[in-house]
Amino acid sequence: MTSKNIVLASIGALLLSSCSSTQKIDALRPDPDNATPLMYETAPSFIDLPVKIKLKDIENQTNKYLTGLIYEDKNIEDDDLQMQVWKQGPIALSNENGRIKTVLPLKVNVKYRIGTKSLGVDLTSVREFNLNGRVTLLSNVGLTNWKLATKTELKSIDWSESPTTTVMGKQVPITYVVNPAIKLYGYKMEKAIDDAIEKSMDFKPQVLDALEKLSAPIQMSEAYESWLRTVPTEIYSTEAKLQKDVIELEMGLKCTMETFVGKKPEAKFDRNKIVLKPVSKMPDHFTANIAAVSTYADASRIMSQNFAGQEYGDGSKKVKVNKVNIWHKSGKMIIALDMTGSLNGTIYLAGFPQYNSKTQEIYFDQLDYVLDTKSKLMRTANWLMNGYILKKMQESCRYSIKPNLEEGRKNMMPYLSNYSPMPGVFVNGSVGDINFGKIQLTNQAIIAFVTVNGKLDVKIDGLK
Repeated sequence: MTSKNIVLASIGALLLSSCSSTQKIDALRPDPDNATPLMYETAPSFIDLPVKIKLKDIENQTNKYLTGLIYEDKNIEDDDLQMQVWKQGPIALSNENGRIKTVLPLKVNVKYRIGTKSLGVDLTSVREFNLNGRVTLLSNVGLTNWKLATKTELKSIDWSESPTTTVMGKQVPITYVVNPAIKLYGYKMEKAIDDAIEKSMDFKPQVLDALEKLSAPIQMSEAYESWLRTVPTEIYSTEAKLQKDVIELEMGLKCTMETFVGKKPEAKFDRNKIVLKPVSKMPDHFTANIAAVSTYADASRIMSQNFAGQEYGDGSKKVKVNKVNIWHKSGKMIIALDMTGSLNGTIYLAGFPQYNSKTQEIYFDQLDYVLDTKSKLMRTANWLMNGYILKKMQESCRYSIKPNLEEGRKNMMPYLSNYSPMPGVFVNGSVGDINFGKIQLTNQAIIAFVTVNGKLDVKIDGLK
């Protein structure tokens, strides 16, 4: 054999040796189950919202709504009186034995007709007076159809002066004439007070606006592309009570809470369907049941990152996992690993999804090669059957929701530390332990259910 032939033979041997070190596998792909749609049962969450409203805020708001002319009687023919009543200055509210005491400064213009008509001769005359004084009213407090409601009664009238007029030759204080008329038509002032408080303390627009903001999905983690979506369904409220200079009531929110991994989900909120329901008592804490939704596509992408830069094998026989795909079949998760190296192709593993409460990870228990993959590996790459290699692969076949939960807790804290969604409204609270519930599989996602406990407090102080 010539030297030239020897060189060619050597090169050929090297090429054959090189080609034989890389093997291909063509295992059968287990088809996913498509019978179960992306539907799951979310347990409702109950969020307690103790609300405290400063009486001073109600006073300020009521003064905005109650202005100018309060009552007017233009008919002098029925009782010889014509009267106009104006609000003269700011009203003052205080607590009197659990009822709201309202002191209303007022100015009254009175036209009083005296005299008689006899035998076709008119002997009457009209005299005009301007009086300054104040009325005191007492109100019971309640909550009706989203509004702070009061039932007000006129208790007393005090005048800063008491001018007189001559009636049948005698001097009579005009207030003795005016007071019965004011008391007779006092219900109009009572209604004016109630209407002003109702308008100024109508919670519905603010509550619905706040719920709409709450319903907008919040990004909990940019790195893990996780989102929290809250869907309010019902609002509860106890009766309002006046305690010292504060009106206290308990409100509660019933909602569903979900976390999504991947693209931002759409908001789900219909303000026309929210109903306020009266209750006698609310719990002093909130319980949030959260569904953590990881679509198979997004979980596959994150698990692919777990395999990045790692090699699996023994000696010169090694592989890299370039891509991971997972799906559901017959109650198990199928994990497809696309490999290059000493073996090219895709192998398939199967296991049961579990949750590790200590590490807060979703992992796959009893992970093993599916039947066809196992038989193909025994013929082409039995070194991959090594239990140690399978165990190392299993370590990367996991998806941690701990960063999502911790990031979610961290992102919730600004909303629980003197958070002010609108001027004069402050929210404080705390988040307790996060407890795992269960895992549910669909044909598109792994859903982990967790429960979060905590406390909230809403204070209204300095409402604009």
